[in-house]
Amino acid sequence: MSKSFFFKILFLFFNRILFGKVRGFHRNLSNNHATTQLFKYQKYPSLALRLDLLSKTLIFNVEEVLLKSPSLFPYFMLVAFEAGGSLRAIVLFLLYPLICLVSEETGLKIMVMVCFFGIKKERFKVGRAVLPKFYLEDVGLEIIEVLKRGGKKVAVSKLPQVMVEDFLREYLEIDVVVGRELKVFHGYFVGLIEEKKKDMIRLEEILVKNKVDSNMIGISGFNVSLDDHQLFTRCEEIYLVGKADKRSWQRLPKQKYPKPLIFHDGRLALRPTPLDAVALFMWAPFGFILAIFRILISNSLPTNISTPLNAFSGMYLTTTMPKNSYSLSNTEKGKNSRGLLYVCNHRTLLDPVYLNVILNKSVTGVTYSVSRISEMLSPIKTVRLSRNRDQDGRMVESLLNQGDVVVCPEGTTCREPYLLRFSPLFAELGDVIVPVAIDTHVTMFYGTTASGLKCLDPLFCLMNPTPMYTVQFLEKVSGLSKSCSTSSNGLVSKFDVANHVQSEIGKALGFECTNLTRRDKYLILVGNQGKV
Repeated sequence: MSKSFFFKILFLFFNRILFGKVRGFHRNLSNNHATTQLFKYQKYPSLALRLDLLSKTLIFNVEEVLLKSPSLFPYFMLVAFEAGGSLRAIVLFLLYPLICLVSEETGLKIMVMVCFFGIKKERFKVGRAVLPKFYLEDVGLEIIEVLKRGGKKVAVSKLPQVMVEDFLREYLEIDVVVGRELKVFHGYFVGLIEEKKKDMIRLEEILVKNKVDSNMIGISGFNVSLDDHQLFTRCEEIYLVGKADKRSWQRLPKQKYPKPLIFHDGRLALRPTPLDAVALFMWAPFGFILAIFRILISNSLPTNISTPLNAFSGMYLTTTMPKNSYSLSNTEKGKNSRGLLYVCNHRTLLDPVYLNVILNKSVTGVTYSVSRISEMLSPIKTVRLSRNRDQDGRMVESLLNQGDVVVCPEGTTCREPYLLRFSPLFAELGDVIVPVAIDTHVTMFYGTTASGLKCLDPLFCLMNPTPMYTVQFLEKVSGLSKSCSTSSNGLVSKFDVANHVQSEIGKALGFECTNLTRRDKYLILVGNQGKV
């Protein structure tokens, strides 16, 4: 009895020791796995200290990492307004409370349906011409500095591919863009997003095509389920960006854009957040009436009466005039009966009109492309050029013999602080050239367009509550007349004169001079050579 009890106790003792070690072994394995998973996910600040990013493929989430704003509604509002019209934008705005109440995926599907249903795929240019400006204004400087140090870069977005691909590839130089695909029927968007299974099949094709290796680092937010996207499951390490990190980031300044934004299109000058959209829709009817009022008084009343009334309505005009740069003395007038040639950079169709108001005398505006309606509404005489050098030269010569002429040698408008290449034709025509530097500032609507109706340009410009114009008259330059091959400024060719005038205007405004032309602008924004 005592022996059996002794062996029983001995058996239980060794059994406890043996199974205790086994349980400890399993516990250690579990802890090691958890530790491995823990080391895979790290906080974002430690990523900025790494020195080996050049050899890595960086995979980042566009909405959670790149953009500071947490809301995607403004970008869909831009698509609705610019691609579908104001009625579609109003419908999207009215659905905003519902979008906030439903899940994120359902809200995304609602916005896609409203914005894209019935839009022709070939004509959709908003992703290339409109959205990049607003994306760049919402990008964090710190994350861009990290991405620049990486090797191959892959962007993952929940937005439709057509909304983000051109921006990421062209302006941020991202190698691979993985967005949501939209369903298309007979060339038209039907407003539906492709299923995730099909997206995963397309993802595999993209990875193989772009030779994305397995040496990958992920960058995402805390609020994203990383298992939802196959790319993040392949990452060796994943760095998580918190809301506090994004709040501390600075917005990317224009001088640090990876690629400068020179051209962009669209009518909206503000980022249509829900509150700004309320202000926009409330102001639009009053702005339309105000624009009609401004046009009527400018066309029906003398300048000395219409100018104070326009100023009372909210229009601002600042003028700088150095001595002897905008008029000739009586002696000079006697020797030279030809008019002055005012050469200005082109901001809106109203440039010649403002010069007419400032000079308080009749001038003729020479334009390259202006609608018949704009010609009829213009309070000054406008003449359309044919883009035939000889024919246009004879026309301007004739107009100078009749009086002063205003010409914009860029041939098209540019919204950003850049000057396009100046056509040298004006240098051969004017005896006395007066460079004029013009800048504008609007708060709601742009008064220029590359793809829309040009006849509405003056209306949209004047619909702004307080449109501001700054006009600087610079020192006059002698042109290359037929009797003189060298100007008094020592410039020996028409190209020298054109470049000199462009340079002086650029210095006065703080704008950068470029060699881009009207053709470049329309190829970027519209996809043609300016035949609108």
